[in-house]
Amino acid sequence: MQAVCGLCPHHCRLAEGQTGFCRARKNVEGKVLSINYGKLASLALDPIEKKPLARFHPGSYILSVGSFGCNLRCPFCQNHEISQADERLPVRETGPEGLVELAMELSRKEPGNLGVAFTYNEPLIGFEFVRDTSELLREAGLSAVLVTNGMIEEAPLQELLPFIDAMNIDLKAFSEEFYRWVHGDLSTVKRTIAMASSSCHVEVTTLVIPGRNDSPEEMEEEAAWIASLSPDIPLHISRYFPRWQWMEPATEVQHIHELCRAAGKYLKFVYSGNC
Repeated sequence: MQAVCGLCPHHCRLAEGQTGFCRARKNVEGKVLSINYGKLASLALDPIEKKPLARFHPGSYILSVGSFGCNLRCPFCQNHEISQADERLPVRETGPEGLVELAMELSRKEPGNLGVAFTYNEPLIGFEFVRDTSELLREAGLSAVLVTNGMIEEAPLQELLPFIDAMNIDLKAFSEEFYRWVHGDLSTVKRTIAMASSSCHVEVTTLVIPGRNDSPEEMEEEAAWIASLSPDIPLHISRYFPRWQWMEPATEVQHIHELCRAAGKYLKFVYSGNC
């Protein structure tokens, strides 16, 4: 029996047993199920600034977890070992209760722990695990943080937002052409940023790929749009390094600073990354 996944704008039409574009959702007896639920490929206690979140409890630490799969295909992916993996990847299985217990245990020890950050791969393709864990984190008085590409439909995002305290959302570029290149949708990501910014703390990151999304004019357009939501939304403009399928030279540090000055015409908080 065919099934359609309604989680993200790809709307994958899946035959029985078929896995979607993200490699993490499968048609099982006519229902689209998450196959990476509670399957952790990465787990670490990170500084909150590494997410990056510059203005959400600075100086704190957060338990960061990731699984496998992604609903984009960025050829320059910095975490391709897990984002482009599938269910064959070695994982540690942990349910929401177990993850929250670990987060609580770490919160009582030095250097402390704010909660859980869902990161490394694309967390929203494992929507159900993020939702269930975030609800328990809220009950425990801990924070739930998302580091995401923002590729999610409106209804599941609305269901999730009441339990999310902070998000860093990748705005890959400010052109449809770039988003076609990485198999994404700019309008969906803009909607996610707009919805999230009215519900929780939001910061935005753009990884600058030379020759693809690095013009000062495009950066000014992006910053002006973010400022139309709020000039207080922090923007991280990050330096790219050759990874996975894209081996062009790294972004020049001087150019990152130029783009930061361009964005700073509209936004109060602009940060350079990976410099």
